[in-house]
Amino acid sequence: MLTRPAAASSGPPPLHGVTLTFGEGTLASVSLSHLQIGEVAERTGLSLRTIRYYEEMGLVRPSSRTTGGFRLYAEADLARLMLVKRMKPLEFSVDDMRDLLDVLDALEARADGAGGREVLLDRLAMYREAADARVGALRDQLGTAEEFAKDLRREISRQRRLAEPDR
Repeated sequence: MLTRPAAASSGPPPLHGVTLTFGEGTLASVSLSHLQIGEVAERTGLSLRTIRYYEEMGLVRPSSRTTGGFRLYAEADLARLMLVKRMKPLEFSVDDMRDLLDVLDALEARADGAGGREVLLDRLAMYREAADARVGALRDQLGTAEEFAKDLRREISRQRRLAEPDR
């Protein structure tokens, strides 16, 4: 598990309605339209239960609610959910996910006092390094799995040849 430095603050409020750039593309853009949770589930490929769980864990909050209490999500909220979804297969903990979102929120808020921005960039780099290492481990596992599948194909072919009558 990645740990948060002791001097970390609770961070700014969650990012809503601004552009979040991460990597080579934009994760979220300003949007005046809101989506209900079912539409969010469809667009993200997450279940309603998972989205509600992520809300309970403090990873995402609906940007607003209808007068009837239905959750309404903006594009920035979808971007947060997609980031969490991408972290999940790399086995980042909920605390790691929350911390990375806090780092990104703080960077977007232009936190730059007394070296604060450099600390945030270092934390962001820590997550990149951890993600790279975990991706490498997954590639190794995939290679092993592909070799196993290849061995099974060879064995099936061999067994079929043995079962053929002599020609």
